[in-house]
Amino acid sequence: MTLSLDYAALSDVGRVRRNNEDSAYAGPHLLLLADGMGGAAAGEVASAAAVQVIRRLDNPEISGEDMIEALAGAVHRANERLSELVEEDPEREGMGSTVTALMFDGQQLGLAHLGDSRAYRMRDGKLYQLSHDHTFVQSLVDEGRISKEEAFTHPHRNLILRVLDGRPDSDPDLEMLDVRAGDRLLLCSDGLPDYVSDEVIAASMADGTPDSVVVELITHALEAGSNDNVTCVVADVIETPPVSGEAPQLVGAAAELAQGSTGRGEPTTAVRGGGHGGGGHATALDPEELRYAPRPPKRFPWLRRIAVLVVILGLIGGGVWFAYRWTQKQYFVGTDGDYVAIFKGVEGDLPGLTLSTVYERQTLQVDKLPTYSREQVEANIQADNLAGAHAIVSELQHTADECARVKPTPSPTPRPTTPRPSTPRPSTAPPTGKPVSTPPKPPTTVPATSPSTTPSTPSTPVDPDDCDGVR
Repeated sequence: MTLSLDYAALSDVGRVRRNNEDSAYAGPHLLLLADGMGGAAAGEVASAAAVQVIRRLDNPEISGEDMIEALAGAVHRANERLSELVEEDPEREGMGSTVTALMFDGQQLGLAHLGDSRAYRMRDGKLYQLSHDHTFVQSLVDEGRISKEEAFTHPHRNLILRVLDGRPDSDPDLEMLDVRAGDRLLLCSDGLPDYVSDEVIAASMADGTPDSVVVELITHALEAGSNDNVTCVVADVIETPPVSGEAPQLVGAAAELAQGSTGRGEPTTAVRGGGHGGGGHATALDPEELRYAPRPPKRFPWLRRIAVLVVILGLIGGGVWFAYRWTQKQYFVGTDGDYVAIFKGVEGDLPGLTLSTVYERQTLQVDKLPTYSREQVEANIQADNLAGAHAIVSELQHTADECARVKPTPSPTPRPTTPRPSTPRPSTAPPTGKPVSTPPKPPTTVPATSPSTTPSTPSTPVDPDDCDGVR
């Protein structure tokens, strides 16, 4: 058996606020309510935009589980629309809207919910809350930290945690619900349940027509001192054609700001309470201004995250590059095999990155240095710059030369020769017959030679005791 809806919608600006940020829509296949927020006329823009997009689901061709997919897609498109509106006017940054929608195919209901507006069902005289508040206070109730009664008077009951705000992660709760003839459905903004108890709401829902019920509920909210906009949509599930007909009803900010219809039928004029809108003054601390306090909205967070990541990687990469460039301007003196060498860079290596290379290999052998100097070179001697490295090498060369001079390497030394006296030998006498003797040559001495190294520049002599270990 196919059922139908007999519905009524009403919105009131309230006794305090000057503008109505609520929007609502009621049609044969869709009940929809959005409560805008953000200030500076952005709240009504947000709720009206959400309703204008989602109201297109008032379509008899969508049924069954397809309603859930359709609702999710419509909420996503409404979210994108809010993001576009902020891009068009940056002063709207921070605006958002709740969304509570019931889609009806004649046999079942599809629920989409985001925020703190509510959906109720009255069945067999009992009132059931179909939606779950996305508020700070409700999270305390869920955790068992406060009771439902305490939540009703909690000072932070207006703090909302999830809302339609243009963020990619603004996903609604989605659920399929059963429905039967005699059920009465209610969608309302928080201006009603924040000031009117469930018992009073249930009593008002128990009797009357949808038209009389919306009037009575809003009256209760205003009499209870509600300082917020109050909007209600009531629908009866019936087996006969609806008494009120099938003309859609559009109320609140969506009706005031609409410039032509985007759904089925022409929008109706918003129903307003007599003269409440202009006589009051907003309080200094408006609860509507605080609703975003726990979660200020951000636009395109994935783009911002990528940009932040790129900046961080750039800073890290730049820091690594400058650090590497700095290392390549450093010099130290060390060993390259058996020889002293000047290295460019710093000691140590990183995985996949060499921080030092041989800049100049010297002719000075490490073994020609005394023990102390050799240990210094093997442990690397830091230099302020290339000239300093050359100065260190020159000093090491001087030390090696001095040690070679005072402690030469033993080598064969020619011994001096002493001439032996020669014995005069007789020679053939000249014809006169007298013997002649050859006078001896003076003795010659060959000096001993020893290797020595003459330093190219004057320097302080090295103490022989400092040359231990020269090999």
